[in-house]
Amino acid sequence: MIVVSDTSALTSLLQIGQVELLASVYSEVFIPEAVRDELLKEHPAIPSLVHCRRVAHQDEVRRLLQELDAGEAEAIVLAKELKADDLLMDETLGRRVAMREGLHVIGLMGVLLEAKGQGLIASVSKLTEELELKARFRVSTPVKEIIFRAAGEL
Repeated sequence: MIVVSDTSALTSLLQIGQVELLASVYSEVFIPEAVRDELLKEHPAIPSLVHCRRVAHQDEVRRLLQELDAGEAEAIVLAKELKADDLLMDETLGRRVAMREGLHVIGLMGVLLEAKGQGLIASVSKLTEELELKARFRVSTPVKEIIFRAAGEL
């Protein structure tokens, strides 16, 4: 399975030392150049499990830039170009635009739920707490309740 990621999910996973979860859940992890550039502002290097690709359809990126930032716009276009199984994005507007563009969108909480289902992590709630404390990741209480219930942790 192929996933294209936006910046925030990767940054959050890097901050808690769990970026390898993406490589465990997905066979290939891609980011566009704009996401790479955003990541390199905060992190010394891009993990080797993450592959950077240049977006071919720059006209599509320009169209989406009217609504989104460069990382989100390029991630959406790259996901379409690669026919990715999932687009990993947590920002509400970006998710809406991606779904409008016909993409299957998953958030970081969805990845954690999938990782638990595959037996890769013991607890979604513990990793969520770590994300909130160390990475300042924000997720609403109703969403946490839904995810924790689906993970069998409520």
